[in-house]
Amino acid sequence: MTSTETTLSSTAEPADAPAGSADRRRWFALAIVMTAAFMDLVDVTIVNIAIPSIKQDAGASFSQIQWITAGYALAFAAGLITGGRLGDIHGRKRLFLIGIAGFTVASALCGFAANPEMLVASRILQGAMAAMMVPQVLSIVHATFPAHERGKVFGLFGAIVGLGAVSGPLLGALLTEWNLFGLEWRPIFLINLPVGVVALFLGRRFISESKAPRALKLDLVGVALVTLGLLMLLYPLTRGRELGWPVWGYVSMAGALVVFAVLVAYEKRKTARDGSPLVELSLFKVKSFAAGIAVQTVFGVGLGVFFLVWTLYMQVGLGWSPLRAGLTGVPFSIAVSAAAGMSVQLLVPRFGRKVLQAGALAMALGVLLYIWESDRYGMSIASWQMALPLVVMGAGMGFIVAPLTDAVLSEVPREHSGSASGLINTVQQMGNALGLGLVSVLFFGEIGDRLTAAQVGPAFVNAFQHALGWVVAVMVVIYLLMFALPKRPAQHVEGADVGAVTGEREPELVG
Repeated sequence: MTSTETTLSSTAEPADAPAGSADRRRWFALAIVMTAAFMDLVDVTIVNIAIPSIKQDAGASFSQIQWITAGYALAFAAGLITGGRLGDIHGRKRLFLIGIAGFTVASALCGFAANPEMLVASRILQGAMAAMMVPQVLSIVHATFPAHERGKVFGLFGAIVGLGAVSGPLLGALLTEWNLFGLEWRPIFLINLPVGVVALFLGRRFISESKAPRALKLDLVGVALVTLGLLMLLYPLTRGRELGWPVWGYVSMAGALVVFAVLVAYEKRKTARDGSPLVELSLFKVKSFAAGIAVQTVFGVGLGVFFLVWTLYMQVGLGWSPLRAGLTGVPFSIAVSAAAGMSVQLLVPRFGRKVLQAGALAMALGVLLYIWESDRYGMSIASWQMALPLVVMGAGMGFIVAPLTDAVLSEVPREHSGSASGLINTVQQMGNALGLGLVSVLFFGEIGDRLTAAQVGPAFVNAFQHALGWVVAVMVVIYLLMFALPKRPAQHVEGADVGAVTGEREPELVG
């Protein structure tokens, strides 16, 4: 059984310590963990805008470009739950510091990568370190702040999420455009170094250690099976087109289904043996949770496809600079942040599930508008003409991302809310990795291998429209799946809204 509150170890300051040095320490600790969460958020968005520059400067192939983004998402997804459990077992402060140190080192390796292969490997390491760091953030907040203050704290997290969504593309665009010291795209990774070093130093001083009194055991076999299955699925998808779709690729993708079947059987045995599986299979008996997991996965696929092809469309297809592309995305980011706050505070309490479904339809409408404008204006399309579809899409996304986790968790037994939250965020990241892998089929599959300079632009515009047609289909599927969600969330799971957006997992709560 699990309780609803984490318990501090003997080394931790009490959460309700009187005002004074202890109070100052916890607010310093909050600033540090927020900085780490911001680093992770920005790192995802900042890389997307610099991808064309990385391809040109580093000579990366299209499949390597996909793995620069998908490798991070895959490693992050595979390690999220295990990272949280390691924090429960060995101490959240310790794992947070290990994670931020590793993230900083991986950022340096990315920034100084000698070739595309090294960059892909460094990005995978960066994702794995983020999986150690990010799950500790909300756990440290739970262990450091009393319940009556957490609403204010999670409100600050919401602001950080919005700031990260807006500033990531702009920062990436500026750093790439400025070409600091002739380093081209490399500063987008190197900027993490001073931030990480300062956060590591201050974290050692101000964050109090905490552990779960009885933490669940690790399930490394489960992690290995999940990672193997995803690799067997993703690798043929990303390399298949370049290699002429060999037979081994189809065999590998079929074998991935066998691996996932083995995972289910193993998790059943693991549950019976020690009650600490990677995936709590009993949760799938709850209809709303099973549907919600499907929504999160498919939603991740759609976002993975859209954001990569959008960047390539603007910078390679239309020939825009990184700065122009980054500024073009500002209306989208602002719309996401504004709609997310409105949906949670005003709309969902009144209209329930209909808000999320309206979000899916709004995203589909926005994508259709984008396809229509791209087709009408072709290569001469302007940034201001993209504003309307981007605002509609952003508003739709905001209506979904903020309240979705609460809707999915509303019928889950409270003692399983921690495991369920971790699983929700994990499958969304896995869906994102799968979407990035599908770009080879949905986008690059529409582009010829040998194009003249005059053919590149129109080919990318056509491929963009084709890929967005599939994104519309994804949004329609999400709309239909949402009928299985409860009409109104039956309970509120504290902190879930922030976790849904940031990829953070609720702490494993054991009593």
